[in-house]
Amino acid sequence: MMSVVFPPSQGNLSRAGHLLSPTGQCCNPPHFLLVIPDTFVPMPEQRTGGRARCPNPSGTPMTVRTERRKNIMAVFNDGIAETTTPENSDVVTTDVLIVGSGPAGASAALFLSTHGIDNIMITKYRWTANTPRAHITNQRTMEILRDVGVEDEVLAQAVPHHQMGDTIYCESLAGEEIGRRPTWGFRPDRRADYELASPSMPCDLPQTLMEPILVENATKRGTQTQFSTEYISHEQDADGVNVRVRNRLTGHEYTIRARYLIGADGARSRIAEEIDTPFEGAMDIGGSMNIQFKADLSHLVAHRPSILYWVFAPGSNIGGIGAGLVRCVRPWNEWLVVWGYDITGTPPELNDEEAKRIVRNLVGIPDLEMEITGYSLWGNNEQYATHMQKGRVFIAGDAAHRHPPSHGLGSNTSIQDSYNLAWKLAAVLKGHAGEELLETYSVERAPVAKQIVTRANNSSREYGPIFEALGVKDATTEEEFVEKLRLRKEPTAEGAARRKALRAALDNKDYEFNAQGTEIGQFYESSAVVCDGLGRPEVTEDPMLHHQKSTYPGLRLPHAWIGDTLNKQSTHDIATGTGFTVFTGITGRAWAEAAEDLAREWDMEIRAVVIGEGEVHQDLYGDWLRQREVQEDGAILVRPDKHIGWRAHRMVEDPRSALAAVLSTILSNDRVTDGQITEADLVVFQS
Repeated sequence: MMSVVFPPSQGNLSRAGHLLSPTGQCCNPPHFLLVIPDTFVPMPEQRTGGRARCPNPSGTPMTVRTERRKNIMAVFNDGIAETTTPENSDVVTTDVLIVGSGPAGASAALFLSTHGIDNIMITKYRWTANTPRAHITNQRTMEILRDVGVEDEVLAQAVPHHQMGDTIYCESLAGEEIGRRPTWGFRPDRRADYELASPSMPCDLPQTLMEPILVENATKRGTQTQFSTEYISHEQDADGVNVRVRNRLTGHEYTIRARYLIGADGARSRIAEEIDTPFEGAMDIGGSMNIQFKADLSHLVAHRPSILYWVFAPGSNIGGIGAGLVRCVRPWNEWLVVWGYDITGTPPELNDEEAKRIVRNLVGIPDLEMEITGYSLWGNNEQYATHMQKGRVFIAGDAAHRHPPSHGLGSNTSIQDSYNLAWKLAAVLKGHAGEELLETYSVERAPVAKQIVTRANNSSREYGPIFEALGVKDATTEEEFVEKLRLRKEPTAEGAARRKALRAALDNKDYEFNAQGTEIGQFYESSAVVCDGLGRPEVTEDPMLHHQKSTYPGLRLPHAWIGDTLNKQSTHDIATGTGFTVFTGITGRAWAEAAEDLAREWDMEIRAVVIGEGEVHQDLYGDWLRQREVQEDGAILVRPDKHIGWRAHRMVEDPRSALAAVLSTILSNDRVTDGQITEADLVVFQS
């Protein structure tokens, strides 16, 4: 093998037009290795020390120096390690196995990989969701996606907040409007509430686009994602869980040995059933169908942008989710219709022609040209788990809370389940927490499951007063339904009463479409939250409609803009999502020093943030001062999920011991043997 070397003055790869053979003749490149200038490479022994010259295209001679060498292949390194093949091909090991790649499963994988936890995610399907089921992404979920660095990816593909617009109520999309209601903070007075409460605004992204973002980022960060891999069964012991799975392409069965198992396998969860999950409520209480279609409807909707167009047509009060729905999937040519049926009767038989008939009825154009892209039947549920784990096995998402899509709570709550669970699993697996911490997952999230299942079903039922105001609730024929719809327009006392009742019923839908308190106001009470000895601040507004900021332990960290002359960040950006954060003021610097000292000693992430004049983090608008509810020398301890873990209203004699005791209590570890906080201790932390 030989190399061609240019003289230093002529060295550049663009001139590699000729290669020399051991005899000095030009020859074909396949026999040789081209190297960079000034690198002399050996040639055969008989030519050692010799020189051979051949003119290159520019006329400059090229020099070759030779001596014998071995062939050496270049090693390509892209920084990605090859997957190690197990010694026993029938047993694969990991820290956490996740069954299901929907919003709960894919986000759990993303969060765990962000924490540096080894995990495998399996799904029996060959790819992610193929129907745009979930779509509303609320502020709390956007904050979480912001925390793990994918918010911009979501926004790049989502329908932006300003295009979500009003919720429209109508007789058909082309027919008369019944009314409108601004949604998700679109009305100016509510928009202020939304912008002041969070660094992130809601958006609309179909599940078909959300899941790939979650899966891709999880896999990039370390998740082993296994498609076409089916869960079969599991057995758990004191140290882990043996999960039997099947490759659906080959039929090969093998075991995944995991420390913990997460069942994110949907509303018909086998894992939830196998661990005897206690549920309250019922399944299949109403019948619904989804019909996906493509048609350009911009002439009907572009001037009144919305995601949801609710249709009050004959039959719309049977089954379903409260009324007929024409939902915009992608403006303004991809759509999904939701229509109800009587689940106690014979299920309807859907085909393309029947689907087109239903769509044309709701759109209000008898000869509408469209492409039907899919349809399915499904049941409305009203069921939630009262406990979400057993030993080393957990359930999340629809496996734990089953409800209609009303209010858009499903995928949001699923992602928030996983966000709560992931940091706790990470803390235990890293040796920072005792396994008792994991029990707080059910304690904190099961009440949320109950709340959102109840809220979603109430949102469906709250269409009843609209039907009553329209006078069509008891209509038995299509003709009667259409006739009674006219009553709201009559110039009579009855007509006036109906119009007043109708407006009240439409305004009441704020509990579905402007319920900011429901969406970001979750409150946790568990051993992973240490109370400050004071009561929760009195609620001054409707807690479902409005979010009341507070640093009371168990509540979400208030948003405030913090920064300096060059940067502006939310408190949610400053608080770390992979560790604890301590916020304090200039006179509370001893808290920051205590946090930094404990972080070094315990070898765990505890970020110290001092907010004040002259500091890296300044209270730019005074919002933090108005919201912190503690003295400048007090401290606020924030958990990795951005909920307040504890607060001290002022400086204490020994901040390091106080902080150590609180963290030991939250983490259920034994680093502080007498670290459990007592009622007497709490007096010290009060103002």
